[in-house]
Amino acid sequence: MSKWSHLNDFKIVRLNAELMPVNRFEAAMYRHYGISPLLIEATTPDEIIPVVEDCDALFAISVSLPEEVVNCLKQCKVISRLGNGTDKIAVERAKERGILVTNVPYFCVPEMADHAMGMILALHRRFAQMQQYLRQADFLTARDVSLQIRRLSTQTLGIVGFGASGQALARRAKACGMRVLATRRRMEVVKEAEEIGVELVDLDTVLRESDYVSLNLPLTKNTYKLIDEAALYKMKPGACLINTARGAVVDEQALARVLRAGHLAGAGIDTFDEINVFTDDRTPPHHPLLELDNVILTPHVSGLAVEAQAEVAVVGVENVVTVLSGYWPQPDQVVNAGVVPRFPLKPYDPALLDPVDIGLQR
Repeated sequence: MSKWSHLNDFKIVRLNAELMPVNRFEAAMYRHYGISPLLIEATTPDEIIPVVEDCDALFAISVSLPEEVVNCLKQCKVISRLGNGTDKIAVERAKERGILVTNVPYFCVPEMADHAMGMILALHRRFAQMQQYLRQADFLTARDVSLQIRRLSTQTLGIVGFGASGQALARRAKACGMRVLATRRRMEVVKEAEEIGVELVDLDTVLRESDYVSLNLPLTKNTYKLIDEAALYKMKPGACLINTARGAVVDEQALARVLRAGHLAGAGIDTFDEINVFTDDRTPPHHPLLELDNVILTPHVSGLAVEAQAEVAVVGVENVVTVLSGYWPQPDQVVNAGVVPRFPLKPYDPALLDPVDIGLQR
């Protein structure tokens, strides 16, 4: 009998089955642990509830799990977010019901930092405009604009949210010689800031002094539209905004107005509040940012890479295996800290799980 045969006694549901199908790394994890999740594509509570109400564990990627879904979970022990952000999950309600919500806290940190740094470089060197000048054979304008660009090492990057991805971005910017400012709600990262060479300041200082402002923070009730029109006008004239965090951290309509007014020179946006990229609807979106030529827009792909897919599969599946085996996951992978589980759990045991060959090197 397999060491993991007890997992067959549980009903496990994996949502987003069609929009974000199981990849080869996730499949390898399921095979190793003998798990056969019920693969479901459902988006509304009415579609989700009949499938999940009697499940023991639930995997979710981009789907929303509001309170009415969490309320229906009669025996669920764990909701495993195959990713990092949990703003679409009723985390506090899950805590009240004794359901662990887990995530992959360091998922795609290098990729997001690379993407944000790439946007900074592209905006700084005016890549989008230069391509248009080339297509129009407007070489003299291209030269005139380029002659006004300052050396990157003269520029200041301000980071709002100095967690793992913010710190990774700071290291990249420092390697380019940039001055880096950062702010976050809890300023206990002094050691990390000193090691990288980052100045910890308040949000107003970041906005006022930075040539580039990068958002690297989660979406919460406190950060919803944190960067509104007033905040955008606090930014240095001619500065650029980078958002690879969550779309609703920014008032997108206000950002479009401020860009049109010429107060900001540009923006790099990977996440949107008003454009749903988690759909197979091929209808082109309508959004004022899409009408501007001084923005770089990508459809929420900053965290995607082969290694990131492997990482999220391993950690996300292991979180479920650990809980269903009667153990706590690693503490930093439990989102609703302080939850009292509806079923007793033993302390985290690093020896519980097996090393799994997921074929990353193929």
